Amino acid sequence: MPRYEYRCRSCGDTFELSRPMAESSAPAPCPAGHDDTVKLLSTVAVGGSASAPAPAPRAGGGGGCCGGGCCG
Repeated sequence: MPRYEYRCRSCGDTFELSRPMAESSAPAPCPAGHDDTVKLLSTVAVGGSASAPAPAPRAGGGGGCCGGGCCG
C-alpha cells in the first residue's frame, strides 16, 4: 500500500499515512487532531538495474547537445 506524506497547516507537523491510491486525496487529520492538512508532493527513488544497454553514439557525431556537433 502506498505511503503519502501530509503537512498540517495549523501546527506545521508532517506525517505519513498508508492508504489506497483511491483515498490519496481524501482528508487526512493530523495526529494532533487538526483538520487543515495538505498532501505533499514526494520524490520517488527507484532502484534496480537497466534491462537494456545504453544506445550507441551516432556515426559521424561527436556528441554534444544534438548528437551531431552543431552546438559549438
